[in-house]
Amino acid sequence: MSAGTMRVLGPTERNNWRASGRHVDLTRPVRTPRPVSVPAAPQRLTLDLARTALIVVDMQNDFCSPKGWLASIGLDVSGVDRLIPPLAETVSALRAAEVPVVWLTWASRPDRANIPPNVLHAYDIAGEGGGIGALLPATGTPALEEGSWGAALVDGLEPRPGDIHVTKQRMSGFFDTPLDSVLRNLRVDTLLFTGVNADQCVLATLTDAACLGYDAVLLEDGVATTSPEFCLRATLYNVERCFGFVARGADLLTAVRDSTATAPDKAVPAPAHRTTCTV
Repeated sequence: MSAGTMRVLGPTERNNWRASGRHVDLTRPVRTPRPVSVPAAPQRLTLDLARTALIVVDMQNDFCSPKGWLASIGLDVSGVDRLIPPLAETVSALRAAEVPVVWLTWASRPDRANIPPNVLHAYDIAGEGGGIGALLPATGTPALEEGSWGAALVDGLEPRPGDIHVTKQRMSGFFDTPLDSVLRNLRVDTLLFTGVNADQCVLATLTDAACLGYDAVLLEDGVATTSPEFCLRATLYNVERCFGFVARGADLLTAVRDSTATAPDKAVPAPAHRTTCTV
């Protein structure tokens, strides 16, 4: 490559420079806006698909499967089943609309060296060794451990090339993870939240997202919890009142499909003034 030939330099097609040995062009690619409008609370909501990402929280075996860790400690995970088919449909439609899909899962280090006692205590109150890292009676695999069966996505949700995987070791997916850096390199402003548990890891991640300045939208028919029903009601109330918006994935799915049917084939990759010459 000659010193004057401009080449793309950047982590994603959404955030890059063009650079040569003699010149750097800092103008980023510009994506054509893709607004869609959906019913939401507290108000009807228009969001830009070109600046939106989907966050799927903890839809993994240890939280969702009847052979997983939560079920092994006596929690009822049956409510998760209803999420999987519509969530898979929503994921597929958003991919088709070029909306990034982020799979956020709990996957601890085998030595749990970065997990403090207060986090371990929340899952093993008596300190009897039944929490993170404990061997599951049904599978013999360690609970919530990186690379284990329990950390893998539940059956019915299939990642695809181009999807993004981020692991966490706290309720919030932003703490001690690269999630914020990934989203900023995707140049997104609006985050759609789905997954489990609505009042725990989903809410903690959504709250941090709102505090970081992202637009936070909870898809109420895309979340579930093993907590009592009043916890879910409180979560929906607090998201609507304090942190963002509550909408339905079914309404979003209709809007996305309508938008995809009428959208141009490709987003504009860069502003017209962006240099394409060699220097």
